[in-house]
Amino acid sequence: MDHSRAPVLDALAAYHQEGQLPFTPPGHKQGRGADPRVREVLGDAVFRSDVLAISGLDDRASGHGVLEHAQELMADAVHAEQTFFSTCGSSLSVKSAMLAVAGPGEELVIARDAHKSVVSGLILSGVRPIWVEPRWDPDRHLAHPPPAEAFAARLDEHPEARGALVTSPTPYGGTADLVAIAAVCHERGRPLIVDEAWGAHLPFHPGLPSWAMDAGADVCVTSVHKMGAGLEQGSVFHQQGDLVHPTELKAREDLLGTTSPSVLIYAGLDGWRRQMVEHGRDLLQNALDLAERVREEIAGIPGFAVQGRAEFTGHGRAHDLDPLPVVIDIAELGTTGYQAADWLREHHRINLHLADHRRISAQLTFADDEDTVAPLLSALRDLRDHVERTAGAGHAPRVAVPSPEDLRLELVRPPREAFFGDAEQVPAAEAVGRICAEMLTPYPPGIPAVLPGERINAPVMEYLRTGVDAGMVIPDAADPTVKTVRVHREP
Repeated sequence: MDHSRAPVLDALAAYHQEGQLPFTPPGHKQGRGADPRVREVLGDAVFRSDVLAISGLDDRASGHGVLEHAQELMADAVHAEQTFFSTCGSSLSVKSAMLAVAGPGEELVIARDAHKSVVSGLILSGVRPIWVEPRWDPDRHLAHPPPAEAFAARLDEHPEARGALVTSPTPYGGTADLVAIAAVCHERGRPLIVDEAWGAHLPFHPGLPSWAMDAGADVCVTSVHKMGAGLEQGSVFHQQGDLVHPTELKAREDLLGTTSPSVLIYAGLDGWRRQMVEHGRDLLQNALDLAERVREEIAGIPGFAVQGRAEFTGHGRAHDLDPLPVVIDIAELGTTGYQAADWLREHHRINLHLADHRRISAQLTFADDEDTVAPLLSALRDLRDHVERTAGAGHAPRVAVPSPEDLRLELVRPPREAFFGDAEQVPAAEAVGRICAEMLTPYPPGIPAVLPGERINAPVMEYLRTGVDAGMVIPDAADPTVKTVRVHREP
């Protein structure tokens, strides 16, 4: 296929050249009606290209096949059979994939380190989760994707399960053995969904971990806005094989998606695909070289322990590692990741990708260069000096991270039933032993510590309470301070 073409961008250019005059939404009419103060911040180009997809970018019947051609090019670029664009982020795309595999009351085998968007899909659909426990590093308090044999065991225990879902890469960069997991699913005639939101770049360089389509997955979901160059909410989901029908997959997306998709987001997806096919390997090689140097420099700062293959991969850990998220353990520095991230933003205008009780992460992409990493390195050195001057080691707020055994909460009721059932707000101490009726999700990375339907135990409650006191953010709770918790009202 001719990857020098960008059908969405070409159609948008033609729209401008032809002087199309809209008597349709958007109501700003290419910016003419927008407040000048808004245009001053956003720029005229944003409004000028914010047009309708149908009766705008394409004709009333989509007769030019603009979007279809762009999706075909994307599928060809990443070795998929079908690709669908989404302007609602991978949070919607992964729900579409789940609903194409399992329906209300049916079972889906899912790695428990799933993003909250997967749990939202369970709540909305009524699909029943069969959880697979992730691999847990008890020393670093970090979860890695489950191994293939864990999926095989759960599929054998639940032969009626409709398929499986795994997250790879994790927000920390660890990846699953997708080839092996796909094999155990296919041996049982079941499809594999991969939430590969953090893996948009993986198909375009051989030095990166295996890409889900090449590994044999049936459906995968990718956030191009995360590790690619798409606009926020730009997502794609890919399909291959005959275990998930593409018509059903598209129908589920139509059910959940907007009827007013953003052409701006479509254009970002289309242009990024062309950029990656033409220049992706060189761009990513530069990013990998830069990440290696940045890791070496940070490792030389006292109190900073850069987490690489030695720490993240091997027996009982991740199968492979994407090196572009630069994860730094600062436990020895004497501060938390929450405090470090806040201080870096306040004093150096550095915004980090991720922060937890003992780590920070700087997400590098092919857009980074010496001009962006130099301020980062300078800010990290200054952080180290600041902590040494003001507090010293050993003064970080305590976060009571539970053992792997205590993190395994009992699922008493289906998530949908618990979420929509009769509930009450009770003090945190009284929530212990009760069935949770909401998601309690430290964010980022957005992996729920407690799901609707799980019975809350004391160690997890203490983890969330001490975490919030130390700077953890739990935005989806009815009470983000977690002084009170929404629980199922039982007889």
